[in-house]
Amino acid sequence: MKNLGFGLMRLPLTKKTVRSEKIDKVQSAEMIKAYLDAGYNYFDTAYMYHGGKSEAAAGELICSVYDRSSFLLASKMPVGMLITKSDTSRIFRHQMKRCQTEYFDYYLLHCLNSKNFRRAEKLGVFDYLQKKKAEGKIKRLGFSFHDTADVLDEILTAHPEMEFVQLQINYLDWLDAKVQSKLCYEVARKHNKDIIVMEPVKGGQLAKLPDDAEKLLRELDANASPASFAIRFAASLDGVINVLSGMSDMTQLQDNISYMGDSFVPVSEKEKEVLFRIAEMLSDARLIPCTACNYCTEACPKKLPIADAFALYNRNIKGDRKTKKEYTALDETAHFSECLDCKKCESACPQKIEITKKLRMVKDRFD
Repeated sequence: MKNLGFGLMRLPLTKKTVRSEKIDKVQSAEMIKAYLDAGYNYFDTAYMYHGGKSEAAAGELICSVYDRSSFLLASKMPVGMLITKSDTSRIFRHQMKRCQTEYFDYYLLHCLNSKNFRRAEKLGVFDYLQKKKAEGKIKRLGFSFHDTADVLDEILTAHPEMEFVQLQINYLDWLDAKVQSKLCYEVARKHNKDIIVMEPVKGGQLAKLPDDAEKLLRELDANASPASFAIRFAASLDGVINVLSGMSDMTQLQDNISYMGDSFVPVSEKEKEVLFRIAEMLSDARLIPCTACNYCTEACPKKLPIADAFALYNRNIKGDRKTKKEYTALDETAHFSECLDCKKCESACPQKIEITKKLRMVKDRFD
């Protein structure tokens, strides 16, 4: 069975303004029940998701409702937010309280790159989490990763006790020189680590394709969604134990569970050829490689909705002319001119986007 993980990073919202959002708990609860009823069991959250509300939602809608042994819960230590050693223990206790759990089935050092790896080493994060594992507070310990393959090799060589690694893998990033999905995958396999896949549809970019690209997929299977090809591509790789999907509504959930699990069919060589052809079609250097994780907004002192602006820009590049009006409306409430150019957003960005530069580029295009 190919497991589909429920990413609690993009839950449905009842309210979203420029600087705040509110999770739709009724719809989220319905989706969680449908997911569990379909035989899936892995929930992935993190300290900063939904502005800190995701873990609380996991506690209220999952841990306090269902038998704890009936599902797996994953959360993450926000290494980039740590200043002192005491922050690690304080945040871990806070997470357990918010999630209403006595243990995490999977626990990760969040968003390791070269900088965060050095910080984790300096603050003793690996040692602390190993102690929590020995106490039974963590069942399996690993990390999520955003950097080059050589950095991943360095981390796994230094810490062979890590049991799994969470990688950004999708057919658009597979051969990308910056993301290095294929190279990172090969390093994880070399170290014999289980792999959990994040961003299989690259923040939704591979769920909504240009007409010419979508036509190629319809010729393969007229009834299959573009997202299904992307998720199946990641799930077909050896060593992948879980593919995460940040599902935002019941339609996405029902689509995802329809082709995973016992009904899963690996992508064929013909399908791979078409997917890589589409990747070439999508490799427009003008597009901003944003996955809408919103870590930038969390770090921004002004809480600017950066991902929303980038999404409008990418749609405009692809020919959507409605986006100028939408950007004007967004800017009227967001006030992108208030950007302090502090670059805190860039430090938080897993994709290493030059955000302040790109925001000016977005403004210039729409102006």
